[in-house]
Amino acid sequence: MYSNILVPVSLDDDRDVISALRVAKVLSGKDGKITLLHVVEHMPQYSEKLLPEDHLESAKSAISMKLQPIVDKAEAATLEIVEGHSGRTIVDYAVSHEVDCIVIASHRPGLQDYLLGSTAARVVRHAACAVHVVR
Repeated sequence: MYSNILVPVSLDDDRDVISALRVAKVLSGKDGKITLLHVVEHMPQYSEKLLPEDHLESAKSAISMKLQPIVDKAEAATLEIVEGHSGRTIVDYAVSHEVDCIVIASHRPGLQDYLLGSTAARVVRHAACAVHVVR
Protein backbone atom coordinates (compact mmCIF):
# COMPACT_ATOMS: atom_id res chain seq x y z
CA MET A 1 0.00 0.00 0.00
CA TYR A 2 1.01 3.60 -0.57
CA SER A 3 0.85 6.27 2.11
CA ASN A 4 0.81 9.43 -0.01
CA ILE A 5 -0.98 9.27 -3.37
CA LEU A 6 -1.33 12.08 -5.89
CA VAL A 7 -4.25 12.07 -8.34
CA PRO A 8 -3.82 14.73 -11.04
CA VAL A 9 -7.23 15.71 -12.41
CA SER A 10 -8.54 17.73 -15.31
CA LEU A 11 -12.04 18.96 -15.96
CA ASP A 12 -12.41 17.00 -19.18
CA ASP A 13 -14.39 14.08 -17.81
CA ASP A 14 -15.69 13.42 -14.28
CA ARG A 15 -15.61 9.67 -15.00
CA ASP A 16 -11.80 9.83 -15.32
CA VAL A 17 -11.55 11.59 -11.95
CA ILE A 18 -13.86 9.08 -10.26
CA SER A 19 -12.03 6.10 -11.79
CA ALA A 20 -8.62 7.42 -10.76
CA LEU A 21 -9.89 8.21 -7.27
CA ARG A 22 -11.35 4.72 -6.92
CA VAL A 23 -7.97 3.18 -7.80
CA ALA A 24 -6.18 5.57 -5.42
CA LYS A 25 -8.48 4.54 -2.56
CA VAL A 26 -7.63 0.89 -3.12
CA LEU A 27 -3.90 1.59 -3.35
CA SER A 28 -3.87 3.81 -0.24
CA GLY A 29 -5.46 1.34 2.15
CA LYS A 30 -7.01 2.62 5.37
CA ASP A 31 -4.41 5.17 6.41
CA GLY A 32 -3.21 6.60 3.09
CA LYS A 33 -3.46 10.25 2.15
CA ILE A 34 -4.90 11.16 -1.27
CA THR A 35 -4.41 14.56 -2.90
CA LEU A 36 -6.32 15.55 -6.01
CA LEU A 37 -4.23 18.06 -7.95
CA HIS A 38 -5.49 20.32 -10.70
CA VAL A 39 -2.95 22.38 -12.62
CA VAL A 40 -4.11 25.64 -14.16
CA GLU A 41 -1.98 26.23 -17.24
CA HIS A 42 -0.31 29.62 -17.62
CA MET A 43 -1.77 31.90 -20.24
CA PRO A 44 0.49 33.52 -22.83
CA GLN A 45 1.50 36.97 -21.66
CA TYR A 46 -0.20 38.72 -24.58
CA SER A 47 -3.57 37.12 -23.80
CA GLU A 48 -3.32 37.50 -20.04
CA LYS A 49 -3.35 41.28 -20.46
CA LEU A 50 -6.79 41.03 -22.07
CA LEU A 51 -8.33 39.21 -19.10
CA PRO A 52 -9.61 40.72 -15.84
CA GLU A 53 -7.01 41.01 -13.07
CA ASP A 54 -8.76 38.41 -10.92
CA HIS A 55 -9.19 35.84 -13.72
CA LEU A 56 -6.88 33.33 -12.04
CA GLU A 57 -8.69 33.47 -8.70
CA SER A 58 -12.03 33.20 -10.52
CA ALA A 59 -10.81 30.15 -12.42
CA LYS A 60 -9.52 28.51 -9.23
CA SER A 61 -12.84 29.15 -7.51
CA ALA A 62 -14.82 27.64 -10.40
CA ILE A 63 -12.53 24.61 -10.53
CA SER A 64 -12.86 24.11 -6.78
CA MET A 65 -16.66 24.30 -6.99
CA LYS A 66 -16.67 21.63 -9.70
CA LEU A 67 -14.22 19.24 -8.01
CA GLN A 68 -15.08 19.71 -4.33
CA PRO A 69 -18.21 17.48 -4.41
CA ILE A 70 -16.06 14.62 -5.73
CA VAL A 71 -13.43 15.24 -3.05
CA ASP A 72 -16.09 15.39 -0.33
CA LYS A 73 -17.29 11.89 -1.24
CA ALA A 74 -13.78 10.48 -0.89
CA GLU A 75 -12.42 9.83 2.58
CA ALA A 76 -8.99 11.24 3.44
CA ALA A 77 -8.79 13.22 0.18
CA THR A 78 -7.88 16.87 -0.27
CA LEU A 79 -7.87 19.20 -3.27
CA GLU A 80 -4.95 21.34 -4.40
CA ILE A 81 -5.13 23.80 -7.29
CA VAL A 82 -1.80 25.14 -8.56
CA GLU A 83 -0.46 27.02 -11.58
CA GLY A 84 2.09 25.81 -14.10
CA HIS A 85 2.79 23.46 -16.97
CA SER A 86 0.75 20.30 -16.33
CA GLY A 87 3.32 17.53 -16.78
CA ARG A 88 6.23 19.35 -15.19
CA THR A 89 4.15 20.69 -12.29
CA ILE A 90 2.71 17.26 -11.45
CA VAL A 91 6.19 15.72 -11.31
CA ASP A 92 7.59 18.64 -9.27
CA TYR A 93 4.64 18.54 -6.86
CA ALA A 94 5.14 14.81 -6.33
CA VAL A 95 8.80 15.33 -5.43
CA SER A 96 8.24 18.31 -3.13
CA HIS A 97 5.36 16.58 -1.27
CA GLU A 98 7.08 13.16 -1.03
CA VAL A 99 4.39 11.37 -3.01
CA ASP A 100 4.99 7.63 -3.31
CA CYS A 101 2.43 6.92 -6.08
CA ILE A 102 0.73 8.96 -8.78
CA VAL A 103 -2.61 7.69 -10.13
CA ILE A 104 -3.32 9.44 -13.41
CA ALA A 105 -6.09 9.00 -15.96
CA SER A 106 -5.14 8.79 -19.61
CA HIS A 107 -7.24 9.02 -22.74
CA ARG A 108 -6.74 6.70 -25.68
CA PRO A 109 -3.81 8.07 -27.68
CA GLY A 110 -4.39 9.68 -31.03
CA LEU A 111 -1.95 10.84 -33.67
CA GLN A 112 -1.42 14.17 -31.90
CA ASP A 113 -0.18 12.31 -28.81
CA TYR A 114 2.50 10.52 -30.78
CA LEU A 115 3.76 13.81 -32.14
CA LEU A 116 3.40 16.03 -29.07
CA GLY A 117 3.09 13.67 -26.11
CA SER A 118 0.45 13.79 -23.42
CA THR A 119 0.54 14.84 -19.79
CA ALA A 120 0.23 11.24 -18.63
CA ALA A 121 3.12 10.15 -20.86
CA ARG A 122 5.32 12.95 -19.50
CA VAL A 123 4.47 12.00 -15.91
CA VAL A 124 5.22 8.32 -16.57
CA ARG A 125 8.59 9.18 -18.14
CA HIS A 126 9.76 11.68 -15.50
CA ALA A 127 8.19 10.74 -12.15
CA ALA A 128 10.55 9.51 -9.45
CA CYS A 129 7.80 7.44 -7.81
CA ALA A 130 5.39 4.71 -8.92
CA VAL A 131 2.80 5.76 -11.51
CA HIS A 132 -0.48 3.94 -12.09
CA VAL A 133 -2.22 4.88 -15.35
CA VAL A 134 -6.01 4.45 -15.47
CA ARG A 135 -7.84 4.12 -18.77
